Amino acid sequence: MRAERVDHQVDHDRAVDLLRRSYAAVPPGETVRLAKRTSNLFRPRSAPSAPGLDVSGLGGVIGVDPVARTAEVQGMCTYENLVDATLAHGLMPLVVPQLRTITLGGAVTGLGIESTSFRHGLPHESVLELDVLTGAGEIVSCRPEGEHADLFAAFPNSLGSLGYATRLRIELQPVRRYVATRNVRFTRLEELTDAIGEVVAKGTWDGEPVDAMDGVVFSPGEAYLVLASFTDDAPRPSDYTGQDIYYRSLRRRTRDWLTTYDYLWRWDTDWFWCSAAFGVQHPVVRRLWPTRLRRSDVYHRIVRLENRYRVSARIDRLRGQPDRERVVQDVEIPLEGTADFLRWFAKTVRMSPVWLCPLRLREPAGPGSTRVWPLYPMRPGQTYVNIGFWGTVPIAEGAADGDVNRTIERAVSEAGGHKSLYSDAYYDREAFDRLYGGETWRAVKDRYDPDHRLTGLYEKAVARR
Repeated sequence: MRAERVDHQVDHDRAVDLLRRSYAAVPPGETVRLAKRTSNLFRPRSAPSAPGLDVSGLGGVIGVDPVARTAEVQGMCTYENLVDATLAHGLMPLVVPQLRTITLGGAVTGLGIESTSFRHGLPHESVLELDVLTGAGEIVSCRPEGEHADLFAAFPNSLGSLGYATRLRIELQPVRRYVATRNVRFTRLEELTDAIGEVVAKGTWDGEPVDAMDGVVFSPGEAYLVLASFTDDAPRPSDYTGQDIYYRSLRRRTRDWLTTYDYLWRWDTDWFWCSAAFGVQHPVVRRLWPTRLRRSDVYHRIVRLENRYRVSARIDRLRGQPDRERVVQDVEIPLEGTADFLRWFAKTVRMSPVWLCPLRLREPAGPGSTRVWPLYPMRPGQTYVNIGFWGTVPIAEGAADGDVNRTIERAVSEAGGHKSLYSDAYYDREAFDRLYGGETWRAVKDRYDPDHRLTGLYEKAVARR
């Protein structure tokens, strides 16, 4: 059965033609990059010196096949648009990253995660095939086996340094109308990690099935696992797009229900808890701030303006406050080391709350899964816990901007973990190549971008420009 066309028709061939022509317009010797105005990255971005690639027609869903449970999607399609198309068929992607405007291509080349990751791994593990515009200007169709299997395997975590996805075919899973959650409190971190291990092993907790799992740590003595199950029956579901704030509900509700749609975007309305920095969690401000503007992309635009003009930083300096270091990271720590890392983090970095999201590589390997992804190597059979923390810390007297992030990087490596590269990184090149598959990356880079028209992975993730 062919994929059904969705309501908003997509002329994919025309969009690819525009992309090819925009590539041809980039002068020889100039770096090739996307003409993309928005981003979910937290790394500095230099101003382009040449025309960018026209991806304006690559933001749609080409089709959904409800029988095969697959979707064919353009690379710049946001998960918000993808979910709208799949939920109409009672389906959703295997993993839906928590922010609406993350694109499918971005989640595959830059990694993504969510509460189904303990069952389904990371978004790239549900990709069956993808088309990539390489640095040489060619469109290459990649699958787990065949001529371009090397690019398929190296594409995840390549951050656009090997090419840009134009089309992806992904697996979908069936869902129900609602999601029922249990917010389980733990006063000891070892009890929390033991519970994660039990859910991973059994797929249940206290006799009830668990379809999705994440959590929040407010302190080493107050942590919560949110254990979710899809259901068709629910009392009146909660609404966290109004005055109520989702993460605060974990402390006062042991059970909760949301529509599946609202569950998928439960973290987006307040950017987890980061909307507090803009006053959005104050009851009066919240009433005045339009609901349609309580979104992660709106907050991200405000942050970009602050990074550019430094208004808050200047005010703090006038008040005699110390400069602050941005600490925005997601790290994966092996389950057995998670409690120790969280205690170290609470004592050393002292940021709260932090997000937890257990994950494993898919087992058994489904279609499109290779078990080992060379640019973000994780051990098959190992349970990891993603720990997300996003904010700033004061720069201590005698310290320098970046010191806290470097300390975190060392602690993550000592714990046998990995760090996502969507934010600032400080590794030297030797350590970076060791941690992120440098030898494999260079071989694939030389094959598909022989003139190195695309910015290198280290330059994108670490080098300051």
